[in-house]
Amino acid sequence: MSTTELTNWQSVHDEVLRRIHTREWKPGQQIPKEVELASELGCARATVNRALRELATAGFLDRRRKAGTRVTLHPVRKAKLDIPVIRLEIEGRGQRYGYSLISAERAAPPHDICGRLGVLPDADMLHVTSLHLADGKPYMFENRWVAIAAAPSIADADLSIISANEWLVLHAPYTHGEMAFSAIAASNSEAEMLGAAPHAPLFLIERTTWENDHGITYARLVFAPGHRVQSVI
Repeated sequence: MSTTELTNWQSVHDEVLRRIHTREWKPGQQIPKEVELASELGCARATVNRALRELATAGFLDRRRKAGTRVTLHPVRKAKLDIPVIRLEIEGRGQRYGYSLISAERAAPPHDICGRLGVLPDADMLHVTSLHLADGKPYMFENRWVAIAAAPSIADADLSIISANEWLVLHAPYTHGEMAFSAIAASNSEAEMLGAAPHAPLFLIERTTWENDHGITYARLVFAPGHRVQSVI
C-alpha cells in the first residue's frame, strides 16, 4: 500500500486494523506513537489521531494518557447506537405518525437533572413533555429537559409542529452520551397517557447527550405496552 492511499483517517484506520488482525501488533503490545505513524504513513498527525480514536471507541485499542496506546488484550466490539428520530422510526414501521405537544416551559432544573447534565440549580432549562402516536395510538411518552445554553435556538422553535427529539437531532450535534434501558411499573399519569393499566410493566429509555463538557439534554422515554427493541450487531 502506497503512502498516497493513507491520506485520510479511514485508510489509516483500515491499515491499523489490518496490523491488529494479522497480529503484526499483538494483544497488549504498545503501538508506535502518533507522530511516528504519521511519518511512516505519510499523513498528518491529526489524521492518525482520528483513526486511533475510532479504533479505541470500537474496543480494539486501549489509549491512556502518558502511557501510550496498546492493542487491547481482549478486544470487545462495542455497539454503536444512533439517536433515532421517532417520527422516522414509526414511519419506517409502515405506520402513520402523530405527535402531540403536552407542555413546553422554561424552568429551573430539579436536583436530579442538575446531576445528570452538570448544570447549576438556576440554569435556564426548557422542560418539554409530549406524546408520540403510531396509527393514532400511543407509542411513546417523552419527558425531556434541554439546557438552553447548549441549544439556544430551541427556545424559539415551534415544538407543536416538530418534536424536541427531531429538532435536537437536526440542530444540536453531540459528542457523546449515555443510554439506560429498564422496565418500570407505569405511574398513574404514564398509564393514562399510554393507555396502559396502572402499574403495568413498560419499557423505559433514559438518554443523556453532551457536547464535550456541556450537557445538552436528558430524555425519559416511556413506551406503550408491547414495545419491542431490535438491533443489528
